[in-house]
This record gives sequence, structure tokens and C-alpha cells, in this order.
Amino acid sequence: TQNQAFSALLFFYRTLWKCDLGDVSQTVRARRGEKLPTVLSEVEVRSLLTAMSGTPRIVAELLYGCGLRLTEALNLRVKDVDFARCTVEVRHGKGGKDRIVMLPEWSEPRLREQLEMAKRLWESDREREIPGVAMPGALARKMPTAGESWGWFWVFPSRKISMDPRSGVWRRHHFHPNGMQRAISNSGRKAAIARRVTCHTLRHSFATHLL
Repeated sequence: TQNQAFSALLFFYRTLWKCDLGDVSQTVRARRGEKLPTVLSEVEVRSLLTAMSGTPRIVAELLYGCGLRLTEALNLRVKDVDFARCTVEVRHGKGGKDRIVMLPEWSEPRLREQLEMAKRLWESDREREIPGVAMPGALARKMPTAGESWGWFWVFPSRKISMDPRSGVWRRHHFHPNGMQRAISNSGRKAAIARRVTCHTLRHSFATHLL
């Protein structure tokens, strides 16, 4: 490539010929090509979602319907969902910014079912006196018991209790991102989508379909 040839010439003149080439930082270099993101058609999105079920299905619906990143969806707390206003509040998104996005009506029934399942897990945790969920930033110190409240519980909780690697406390975390990535990939194959499908593909598709 052009950059490899440039590096070889620098080595030749500097090392073998002992030439001082001065500052070469402003030399025009070949730019790395940018790959276009994969965007699904609306038909492909419907096929993908139809091939999914359970928690991965509703997570995928929010990735596409709200344009969320995977980490933003998995970090949602119960209090972030407002059915009355049809909105979802995203906290500490990319760049540490908060924002409010619209919740599509077609995702509401399954999201309500998801919250019912989450509440059963929350009630079980409280009965078993399992430590509350992890709190973001300094809130763990300011509100030490808030992690036990329903409002701060995960929208997409993990089915199992696991150890928090930072504190060593056994508590319930949110659904694991690796499980979501596998579900998307497997469902893409089931839906006979020829291109590689990832969680971020749904976000790109959301943005494109808004145009």
C-alpha cells in the first residue's frame, strides 16, 4: 500500500543513508477507507424481529424503535420508561450525555410484559434480601439503599445472581451484552439475511429509515 511504501522509504533514508528528513508529519498520506454501515430494509427488520423471542426480542425492538446503542438499552432502569409520555430517558449515553427518545407504540405491549417479569425478579430479590442493583457514579454513596428500590431496578435484569467484580458483592446485573449479540446474529441467520447483522445494525437502520 501507499503507507507501507512511505514507511519503507523513511526507513531507507533514515537508517541506511543516515539522512535527516526533518518533520514529515505534514506529508500527505493515504487515508484508510471508511466502511459503510450495514442497513437493513424494513422488511428485513420485521423478519429479524419475528425470528426473536423473550428478552432479546424487546431489547432489539428498542434498539431499532428508539435508536439506542446496546449499552444504553441494557442499562435502562424502570424509572427511565414513561408509558404516559411514550418516552425513554437515556442516561450517561455516549459522551456522558443524557437524552430523551420516543417510545414507539408497537413496542409497548412486549415492554410491559418485560417489566412484569422484571418485577417478579425484583420481588424475589427483596424477599431473599439480595443486595440492590449497582448504582451509577456517586449515587451509590449518596443513596446507599436506592439500589433496592423498584424504580432503580433493571428493565432487562439477568436471570442469575453474579458477583460484582468491582465490589465483590453478589447481586443481580442486567442482561449480558454477549447474549444479546449472539441472539441477534443467530436470528439474522434464521431470517435468511445474507449480510452480517449486529446490534448496531438496528441503530443504523433506525437512523436511515427516519430519512
